[in-house]
Amino acid sequence: MTRLKTRIAELIDAVGPIPVSEYMALCLFDPEDGYYTTREPFGAAGDFITAPEISQMFGELVAIWLYEAWRATGRPLPVTIAEIGPGRGTLMKDMLRTLSRLDTALTAGAAFAMIETSPRLTGIQQQTLAGTSATIRWHETIDTLPRTPLLIVGNELFDAVPIRQFVRAGAGWRERMIGLDDAGGLRLFAGAGSVDPTLLPDDAEKAPQGAIVEVAPARSALMAAIAGRISSHGGAGLFPDYGHLQPGIGDTLQALRKHDHEDVLANPGEADLTAHVDFAALAAIVRAHGLGAHLATQGEFLVRMGLLERAGRLGANANEAAREKIAGEVERLAGTQAMGELFKVLAILPAGVAVPPFPTAD
Repeated sequence: MTRLKTRIAELIDAVGPIPVSEYMALCLFDPEDGYYTTREPFGAAGDFITAPEISQMFGELVAIWLYEAWRATGRPLPVTIAEIGPGRGTLMKDMLRTLSRLDTALTAGAAFAMIETSPRLTGIQQQTLAGTSATIRWHETIDTLPRTPLLIVGNELFDAVPIRQFVRAGAGWRERMIGLDDAGGLRLFAGAGSVDPTLLPDDAEKAPQGAIVEVAPARSALMAAIAGRISSHGGAGLFPDYGHLQPGIGDTLQALRKHDHEDVLANPGEADLTAHVDFAALAAIVRAHGLGAHLATQGEFLVRMGLLERAGRLGANANEAAREKIAGEVERLAGTQAMGELFKVLAILPAGVAVPPFPTAD
């Protein structure tokens, strides 16, 4: 039993069952034993590999999109270019290299920011970015960013924000809780209290017994803060993540450890806990702030941004092994059986502003 699992069991024994959202927050962000505060999750030696770690092409194409968004919104200077939830700093490193080649005036006039809550990850990001010429500042929230137009990226940000789960039990719905079984182990069950029906999807009454609905108030609050900042100060945002474009019913909570799935209750603090992102819900929040919300699959976005052409240029003077590696990276990033379909991209722009590959209409 992990140390955090013991602590969670002691907490439940003392105060009673806890909701999934609280369990997820403890597993990921507990100051002493949380996954992101104590472990190195990224890369082949970690538990999962994100798109920027797969290939430099991802960060390059994201940077090109941000540059085009900056141009489409009037080339504002000063401007803040930020990444939220920046992992090891690989994406920002690739973006900085690309932006400096595209427009030195932009990189000279921009304030670069990393929004990170983990001191350990902040240290890793500082090491990754130590050789860059840009001045980069670290922030714990977007609230302390400069009050300028904001170009912000969050790759695989929202999937790790804690969710609530509701289960169809009897004639109604109950919040899914985590309690203790007879042996003192963790178990999932339907709580006693009823659920506010406004939290449920419109077709909830048609759901079968045992069906699971997921809602994410913390995600909504984070997106509202980002959209509010862009609405009031200008800018744009890009958020690739895995999830669904339309709301649905189902349990998507999962634990990932050493590149394999395991029981979400098995190893608290030692496995990454995530859930699929409801992109329709995030887009609705963006539009409520008077902004345009544009959606695409990651495969569509990257291919339309020039992924194949960039891969061709990288492989033009490479040997056969290097070309095969590049081809494999393209497949992982954009292939329908890999990240291309499961991962989606949400782009935020001022209303009426078009930046390829997204049309003006949202």
